[in-house]
Amino acid sequence: MNQYELALVVNAKVEDDVKTATVEAAKALITRFGGVVTNVEDCGKKRLAYEIQKMKEAYYFFIQFDADATVPAEVEQRVRIMDNVIRFLCVRRDAE
Repeated sequence: MNQYELALVVNAKVEDDVKTATVEAAKALITRFGGVVTNVEDCGKKRLAYEIQKMKEAYYFFIQFDADATVPAEVEQRVRIMDNVIRFLCVRRDAE
């Protein structure tokens, strides 16, 4: 199993429960395809480097998980169409 990290940039204009539900949905996708979530880091609301969809701020989340090589593609395909996710990035982490 490989180690991955999924970075989510979530719309800052949503309610707290919607924000939490978005992160939980991403975690559910990872576990649905056979991954194991190891850590979720909430970095809070931060200013974006540039305006995206007329927004200047967003919430940042980093989800670390262990999974097979096919899981990130499946997760990315479904995160791409989530309403409140502005940007995302899934990268493979080096073993420490």
